[in-house]
This record gives sequence, structure tokens and C-alpha cells, in this order.
Amino acid sequence: MHILITRPEGKGAALAQQLQQAGYQATMSAVLELNNLTPSGSELAPLQNADKVIFISQDAVHALHRLHPEINKAAQFYAVGQQTADAIYDTFGIRAAVPKQHDSEGLLALKSLQDIAQNTIVIVKGLGGRTTLAKELKQRGAFLNKVVVYERLPTSDDPAKRIDHWQRIAVSGIVITSNAAVDAIFRGISATQSAWLIQSQFYVASERIAAYLQQQHVAPANIHIAAGASDSAMFACIKQQGHDMSGQSEVKSNPATTAANKQNKPINAAPLDSTKHKKPISKTGSLALLISVLVAAAMGYQFYHKLQGEQQTVINMSELQTRNQSLQQQLEVVKEAQQTLQQALYNSEQKVAAAISENAAQTEQQLQFALQRAEQQVYRLNPQEVTSLQRMAEFKLWAEKDYQGAIAVLTRLDSLLSEHAGTAAIRQAIHQDLQTLKTVQLVPIEALYLQIHGVSKQVDELIFNAVSLPEEVADENLNALSDDLSEWQQNLIKSWQQFKDDFIKIRSREEFVIAPLLSEQERHLITQRLNLYLAQAQDALLSEQASVYYTAIDAAKKTVDEYFKHDDAITKGVLKSLAELSQEQLNFAPEINLKSTEQVQEWAQ
Repeated sequence: MHILITRPEGKGAALAQQLQQAGYQATMSAVLELNNLTPSGSELAPLQNADKVIFISQDAVHALHRLHPEINKAAQFYAVGQQTADAIYDTFGIRAAVPKQHDSEGLLALKSLQDIAQNTIVIVKGLGGRTTLAKELKQRGAFLNKVVVYERLPTSDDPAKRIDHWQRIAVSGIVITSNAAVDAIFRGISATQSAWLIQSQFYVASERIAAYLQQQHVAPANIHIAAGASDSAMFACIKQQGHDMSGQSEVKSNPATTAANKQNKPINAAPLDSTKHKKPISKTGSLALLISVLVAAAMGYQFYHKLQGEQQTVINMSELQTRNQSLQQQLEVVKEAQQTLQQALYNSEQKVAAAISENAAQTEQQLQFALQRAEQQVYRLNPQEVTSLQRMAEFKLWAEKDYQGAIAVLTRLDSLLSEHAGTAAIRQAIHQDLQTLKTVQLVPIEALYLQIHGVSKQVDELIFNAVSLPEEVADENLNALSDDLSEWQQNLIKSWQQFKDDFIKIRSREEFVIAPLLSEQERHLITQRLNLYLAQAQDALLSEQASVYYTAIDAAKKTVDEYFKHDDAITKGVLKSLAELSQEQLNFAPEINLKSTEQVQEWAQ
């Protein structure tokens, strides 16, 4: 047999080697390629508190390890198959539980996955598939999270040319380990190619893939289910099917059986085409055929010995005719017996076929009824899971003031509710809350703190106000006596003024407001007070006290304005910075009321 292995690149080499050593012809032809995905931080977050982590495949293990996420070390790990469990141990150093049946049904049958109410379970998987596992775990009360870390994409080669190549190399068996591989094989091919393809033998990893293959019109007799997707399981399945085919060919090629069938073939009877009808032969029919063969053999044996006796003795023509008539009558009796047995066998087969048809119809009807009930059954949403997520969002908002964390939790809650009907009101409220949280302007505490720090570094460079004494009035001889006799009164006043100047000297200046001068100690104290105001504003930012912040900034601004030169560049820069700092809107605790809280409470009641 020529076995084709369709697993992605880097896989299936060991299986091909095993098949070649066993005498098979093996060819590797990948129909899928893996593409790693990068989940968001919120999607990876449940791994930190997970109680159980389920890995669907080896690819899921390697793709998750590439992301280096934080995983709860106390979590219990599960693997679909042994190879996945080995990959978990090699990668994370943890022993994973493996079911006897390597599929979703086998996982669900494990005892440790029965009582899982309130457990946080994370399924690490590829894109698509495994819906049965997720639904069942939810129905058992688990808080389910999915982490999609890779996807399977069809290769870029032409499917039609690929099928033509398989036909040329006479492929007779195909190994398939996923539904995605089935889609990749059957897509884009002609009806003629599909007719050739469905005649091949298919070796699949699970009943789920077998059922999916039957949707492509592959006969169940051509589908062989292995004990899992491992190389050893696939090799055992192919080898077992090869032995079965060899046994069937030996039975068909046995000459004694062929001769017996030819000798006992009824005259004028329609041959039974077992390949066409594919109906099982009952025990009654087998017994009838055996009796017919024995009777025919006995009569033939008796006829042979009579002929031998006639050759040894001389008999007359009358006796010969009498014996011939007797033998003819006996042959007629045998023929009637054969026809009777054949009719009984045919009737028996008809009854068996009718019973099988009736059972198949009943089974189909029961399956349809069960499917309809499953479709009509509405999965009940777990109220505890919804309220838990809502409370977590409130904790992120009010206790931690982590608005991005609250947005992530509400987004996860909306994703959970989207899978269930009757939650439109809650989802509308959630989207209103998300919009409100996205518009919240956070206080730039760090930026303001650094800006105040920059101002404090310029305090020592500020220039104090200094008093500049004006120039004295020019000393003009205003008291000079006039020679004019008519100005004797003015001369008398000037004489009196000159007389006073000899005792008291009074000088006048142009400015009359004189500011007090500051000592070095006073200047040092003013500088220290300004630094204290700025440090107080920084502490108020860190402790989120808006009133203290504004008071300290205003006091610092007033100090600079009162004691330092306004026309200096540094003073102007400090005053401008303090003015900008005083205009900042410090809303450390914005009033946000989650509308979804009320909706969730009403829904839970």
C-alpha cells in the first residue's frame, strides 16, 4: 500500500519511517501550515488564576510557551494525547493528565473534570473546533476561558494539481489528524477527482474526524479510526487494516472454496452480489448453504461409485436406463432441495435486511430527535460567573482605580453574554460603561511632579528686589540775593534760609516711597519657604489632595511675585510655570456609576 501523510511540515517523519520499515510506501504531503497568533494581555490573564489548563495539541503547547505567559503553578494540566503530555513536560516541566480515549469525549470522562463548579478552566487551542468540550465544561459550572494561540491554514499549492499527483503515484491510504486537513484536501477539486479520492482508505485520529469525513461522502468502510493522533497509534491502525485486507484476499483466492462455490451454484438462480448489497449473511443462511453442499457432495459421491460399478460389470440397456431414470429423479430431488434451501436463504436475507433497515431508521430517528432537543435546549448562563465578573470590574474601578483593567473585565463579560439570548439590556449598559471609562482623563501626576521639580531647581537663581536710591537734586544756588530793591522781601527770605542751612541740611529726592532692605538671613528664609511650598505641592500630588496642591502653588506664586524682580527672565519663567500649574484640573476621583451593575443585579434576581 502507498500511504500518504498529510500532517504539517516537521511532523509525520517518524510515522513515515515506521511504515517504510514495515514494507509500506510512505509519502509526506503537507496540506496545512501553522501560523502562530499573539493573544492580548486580557486573554492571557486568566492563566494566572487558572485551576485547570487543557492543551488541545502539541502545537498549542509550543505556541503558548513562545509567549512566556504567567501561569498558576498550582494549576492541573490536561493533554488530549500522550504526545501532547510529553510536550507539556518537556516545555513546562509539569506532568499532565491524559485520557484513555484521546479526544474531547475522553477528557470529559476523566474523574477530575466531573465536579468543576466555580473552577477557572483555560483551554489552550487553535482557531476553531472543540465546541463540544467547551459547552460541556460550561454546563458543569466552570468559568471557561479560551486562549487561541495558533491557526491552521491551507498550503499555497493548487488542490487540483495535488490530487492529480496523488493519482499518478497511486496513493491508496491517507492519514488525517484534523478537520481542517479534510477541508484542505476536498476544497477546489473536480467531481472526478472527488470520486477517486473517496475510494481511498482514510486513517483518522478520532471519531469526530471520521464523522466529518462522512459528510464528504466517504463510505464508513473506508474510514479507519486510530487510538489517537500519535505516530504509534496511526501505525497500529494502518497495520491492523492491512492484516484485515490480507485475510479477506486469502479467503477470496482459496481455490477449494472457489471450486465448491462453482459446484453448488444453483441452476437458473440469480447470483448473490454481496459486494453490491453489502448485507450480512445470517446463521440460518449459512447452515442452509452447508446442507446444500453436503447433499450435493453425497449425491455426487454416490453417482461416482455407481458409475465405477457399472464399468466393472456388464449390464443391459434396460437396467442402465432404469438407473439413469433413478439418478435423474434423485438429481431432481436434489435440485428441488437446493431450490428450497436457496429460497429459505433468500427469505432469511430479506428478513435480516429488513431488520437492519428498520433498526437504521429507528436509530436515525432517535439521532434526529436528540439533535433537535440539543438545538432547542438553551444553555443556561451561570449567574455566579456574571456577577463575579461585574464585581471584579467594580473592584478594579473603585479600589484599584485601574480604568484599563475595568475595561478589560467588562469586555470579557460582554463576550460571555454575546453567546446567550436575553442579555441585550445588560450588554447595552456594559457598552455605555465602556464608553464612559474610555473618556476618563487621568491626572498626569508624574508629569506635574517633574514640572514642579524643574521649578524648584530655579529658585536659587531668582533675583531679589533691590532698592535703588534716586539721584539727589542738583545743588543750585537758589538763595542768591537779588540786587533789585523791589525784591527786598525775597532777599529777606533767602537770607533767613541761608541762616538755617548753617545749622540744618535738608536734601530732597524725586522718589518718596522707600522699600525696606532685606538682610541675607531674611533672603535665605524666603528661599526656603518657597521651596517648602513647592515640596508641599508635590506631596499633595502623590497623596491626591487637590486642595492642598492648589494652596501650595498659589502661595509659591505669591512669594515669587512679592520678593523677586519681575523684569528678570528667570522670574518670568517661574511665574509662567506656576500659573500653568495652578490651572491644572486635578480630578483624582471622577464620579463614575456603572450602569451595568444595576442591570446585572436585576437579571440575577
